[in-house]
Amino acid sequence: MKARNKRLILVGSGVALLVAAVALVLSAFQQNLVFFHTPSEVAAGKAPTGKTFRIGGMVEEGSIAREADGLTVRFAITDTAKIIPVTYRGTLPDLFKEGKGAVVQGRLEGGVFRATEVLAKHDENYMPPEAAHAVEQAQKAAQTVSQ
Repeated sequence: MKARNKRLILVGSGVALLVAAVALVLSAFQQNLVFFHTPSEVAAGKAPTGKTFRIGGMVEEGSIAREADGLTVRFAITDTAKIIPVTYRGTLPDLFKEGKGAVVQGRLEGGVFRATEVLAKHDENYMPPEAAHAVEQAQKAAQTVSQ
C-alpha cells in the first residue's frame, strides 16, 4: 500500500471518529435537556407528555400533606393563576415551605405532576427568574380579568 493511501485511510478514520464523538455528545445533551414550564402552561397543555420537565412557582398555602409512609408528600405549585398538584417521594429541602418559591422536576401523569426532584429557594428574596416572571405574568393576567 502506498503512503498516500495510508494517510487517506488515517484521515478518514479520524474524521469518522470525530463525527461519532460529536453525535454521542449531542445525543447525551438532548437526553438531559430539561425545559421549564409554568403551572398556567401545564394547565393549557403546552407541557410535554411523557417527558421530564420542570414546573416553578409558589407552594400553595395549606397544600402540603404527608402520607403515612413518611416519605411521600403531596402539595401544589401555583403561579397565582393555575394550580398543579404534585406528589414527591423523598426528603424535601429544609427551606421548602408553603407560600415560598420552589421548582420541581418530573413528569405529568394523569393530571398530577410526579416529581423526582424538588428545589427550594435559598434566601427570602430568591426565586428562579423563570418562576418569578411566570408569577408576575399570572398576576398581571388576573388583574386584567378582574378589572
